[in-house]
Order: sequence, then structure tokens, then C-alpha cells
Amino acid sequence: MKAADFREWLEKISQLNRRQKEQAKHYLSEAKPQAVVVKYLEDSFEPSCPACQADRPHRWGHQAGLQRFRCCLCKHTFTAISGTPLARLRHKQWLNYSAALIEGLTVRASGRQCGIDKNTSFRWRHRFLTLPAATKANHLQGIIEADETFFHSSCKGQRHLNRPPRKRGKQIHVRGTGKDQVPVLVVRDRSGATADFMLNALDKKTIEPPLRAILAKDAIFCSDGAAVYRSVAHSLGITHRPVNLSAGIPVIAGVYHIQNVNACDSRLKQWMKRFHGVAAKYLENYLGWRRWLERWGGHNSPIIGLQAALGRENQFQLLMQT
Repeated sequence: MKAADFREWLEKISQLNRRQKEQAKHYLSEAKPQAVVVKYLEDSFEPSCPACQADRPHRWGHQAGLQRFRCCLCKHTFTAISGTPLARLRHKQWLNYSAALIEGLTVRASGRQCGIDKNTSFRWRHRFLTLPAATKANHLQGIIEADETFFHSSCKGQRHLNRPPRKRGKQIHVRGTGKDQVPVLVVRDRSGATADFMLNALDKKTIEPPLRAILAKDAIFCSDGAAVYRSVAHSLGITHRPVNLSAGIPVIAGVYHIQNVNACDSRLKQWMKRFHGVAAKYLENYLGWRRWLERWGGHNSPIIGLQAALGRENQFQLLMQT
């Protein structure tokens, strides 16, 4: 059901009489989340062999509650989620978990909402985020803003550290690059299309390749006054409009600024605070998670989250949202 239809349906609930409300309550309580997920997966799946792409396979029993198929040509067996990040996962409380991702719940809170263990919740989180982490804008045009932001380098979950352990709650006060900071380059155009890149260093050799791949040749590149951006823009042959923030000049000609990307960075950092530090090895997944939330905004839904995890997001809607 589309979001507009769902809102209209909710508005009509107040018109139900007492008996109708009881019937609706009974019907909703009888609908098991796992059965709903299985029905959706099988209804939206067009059976074709993932190994040889042959169509018209025949049914071959069931696996983990899903209909299993067998290819008539290569004898390969598969289900509606074979070859996806969600393959071989159990329980199928995936719509509830997708809703937890939309709410931005922690691992433990997501597990409590779905009735699963925290370790299962952790595993599901990164399975769900595998494909959204790789989905970012691949072509930016017009006026493009770029800026870097930094996250504390965290070894959360690692048993062997390459540095002395820090006392819990100790803050890192060193600004800029360094072994205790992870730089992330965020690039965004005025239509809202966004890409971000986790970097090892902030130099021309590191920054130029990802920007060369996504920036249009006729783009106008806005950044702060850092010399590395000027050098990269010159190498790419694109127009560069640096703003001098230290001199109190945040806008040039009333249109060239980096306020949009700075606002995006601010929302990202504020949203990340709830996790109390993210392990550096999983930072890319969290960046993709935030891009996915911003891409869909108020139009997001658990079904869209499930589609994103399976790699079946509507590409036309994805283009319109970015």
C-alpha cells in the first residue's frame, strides 16, 4: 500500500463502530509478521535460475519457510532470497527489523522489538545494510558542494589493538587528520544527490579518483579554502568556487556556498551520537544507512527497507529521491 493510501486508511479508522474495530483488531493480531514477509517475497519473485538464468523452474519442496525451486537445466536449487544478503537468515521478522532501522534504534533495542538476540540483531543489521552501503549517487552535476568530516577511530569489538586502550568516556581532542581520526568526504549537489567516501588521508592522491568518477565536466565545484580542493579542481578541469569561511565570507555571488553539505554533515553527526561510537570497520554501513534514510525521507516504509536489503529498490523512485 502506498503511503498516501495508508494515511487515508488510518483517517477512516475513527469512522468504524465498536464491532468493526474489534474485528479489525482480531484480524491484525492474527496476521503473523513472518507469514506476511514470506507472502511478499514469493509474490514479488519471478522464478528464474540465478546460476544459468533459465526460467520456468519447478517447485522442489521448502526451505526455511520459503518455496524452493529447482532448475530444469542445471539442477540448481534456489529460493526467493538466494544470492541476496538475507539468504540463510531465519525467523523472518524482517518488516519489524526494517521498521527499527527507519527509527534508528540501537542493536539491543532492535532485538527487543523483533524478539531476537542482540547477536542476531547485530548480524541482521549489517546484512540489511550491505547493499544500501554500496548505493550512492554516481553522477553529480550543476553546483556541487564538498566538505570533509571526521569520526573517532574506534576498534570496538576487536580483541587485539594496535594502540594502548583508551579509558571509557575519554574524548579525542586532536583536530584534523591523524591515527585517531577517520576522514569522510561528503559530496552533494543542489538536487540532493549525495555521495560520501571514507578516506585514509586528505590529499590529492586520495581525493581525486572518487571525485573524477562522479563529477560532471561542466560542474561548478564549491568547497572551503583548503589547497587540496583547489588542486583537485584544477586537475579535473572544472570550475572551482572556494569560500573563505575564516574571513567571514560563507557565500559568493549569493549562490556559491557549502551550507547544504555542512547541514548534511551536521545531521549525520547528530544521528550517529545515539550509537556511542561506531567501529571503523563498519562505518561505511552506517554512512549508507543514513544516505538511505535521507533519500526516502517521509516516504520510507518497512517494505522499502526490505527491498533495499534485497537489492530490489525501485530504481525510478531511487532516481527521483536523489
